[in-house]
Amino acid sequence: MDKYDVEHIAVYTTQISLYTWNDAIMCRVFPTTLKAATLSWFTRLPPLCIYCFDTLVKKFGAQFATSRPHHLTSIALVNIRQERIESLRAFMDRFGKVALSIHNLSLKVTMHHMITTLKPRPFADNLCKKPAVNLDELRQRASKFMQMEELREF
Repeated sequence: MDKYDVEHIAVYTTQISLYTWNDAIMCRVFPTTLKAATLSWFTRLPPLCIYCFDTLVKKFGAQFATSRPHHLTSIALVNIRQERIESLRAFMDRFGKVALSIHNLSLKVTMHHMITTLKPRPFADNLCKKPAVNLDELRQRASKFMQMEELREF
């Protein structure tokens, strides 16, 4: 739990709730999840300034607001292109990681961006001849072309 953001709080509350929902215990255990600058911030809090876990969460959120990850939108997929020498497998992995980090991403938008960012190679040609019906089919077909690429390289 080295990321100090909303996710840190979510992971902490999920873990601690397995044992207790007691506000005082949640506040007392919370600093054990902190390191370095975050622990230093916590230890410098004025005495008696935390009344409940909700107060701690608000103070923590205000302090580490700049640590929050930027939320990606489908626009991020426009910037992903299959590089000239990039294998299909490497591209699909890279594209997939970005797509997974986009909240509520439409499958149709994902497919559209994936297809339009491929280099004109056999897989892209194949998709032009017979478009994939859904993302699962696209991935299955990509898998076959990945195997062909890897055999060719071998």
